[in-house]
Amino acid sequence: MTLGFLLAMPGAQAADNLRFHGALVAEPCVIPPGEEHITLDFGTVIDKFLYLNNRTHGQGVALHLTQCDLSLAKTVKVTFSGIENTALPGLLALSPGSQASGIAIGMETPGGKRLPMNKPWGQQGLVSGDNVLRLQAYVQAEPEARKHQSIQRGPFSAVATFNLEYE
Repeated sequence: MTLGFLLAMPGAQAADNLRFHGALVAEPCVIPPGEEHITLDFGTVIDKFLYLNNRTHGQGVALHLTQCDLSLAKTVKVTFSGIENTALPGLLALSPGSQASGIAIGMETPGGKRLPMNKPWGQQGLVSGDNVLRLQAYVQAEPEARKHQSIQRGPFSAVATFNLEYE
């Protein structure tokens, strides 16, 4: 009862002690709702295939950009950020909860140009309206694991973040 009385008294109220800050910006393109998170399932990868071929074939990944306004930017650079595999620098390390080991995840263009982690991918020209940036992801054996045939089988996952830089 006393607490309610103190709160009702004007003198007991604190000065403004909650402030909000932010920045409102214009982005040249929009990532459609629901496409902010991309999941790629490699399915079953056979270890013998990696011993023979070093890596899997690339599987398609598409980044959709809509409502692109060329008055705000004409190009975009994409950077994939994540923890790099120590045996294969530039490739993505598996997440700690993975049972598999001796492999890493790589990214490349559809033409096979490697896209190293944590480095911007060259400028891609934008068109007004909708754009699709097509990439591929693949699984690659670590050199020592391949040499000694010590790839550990089991479920695996990896996480990367993509950042778009417009110019």
